[in-house]
Amino acid sequence: MKRTLIKTTAFIRSAKKMIRRDRLLAQAIQDTLELLSEDAFHPSLKTHKLKGNLSSAWACSVEYDLRVVFEFVQYEGTEAILLEAVGTHDEVY
Repeated sequence: MKRTLIKTTAFIRSAKKMIRRDRLLAQAIQDTLELLSEDAFHPSLKTHKLKGNLSSAWACSVEYDLRVVFEFVQYEGTEAILLEAVGTHDEVY
């Protein structure tokens, strides 16, 4: 089941910041988002539930130290993915 991706302004801002640091990350982030939309629990994403203040959120890996934080939400009667942030482990947690 392909899920709709909803990008928050915080996600867009953090993605632009990451891409300014390293232009090659643009393709890695795009590939991860496509896979996330297709199969949020694909083994290469290493999707996991977060704890503490982010207990309603999930995270997946783009690269070794680059994560996407998201939540599963309802959007127009179907399940969607709300993209909240992208950044290094220390930046998003």
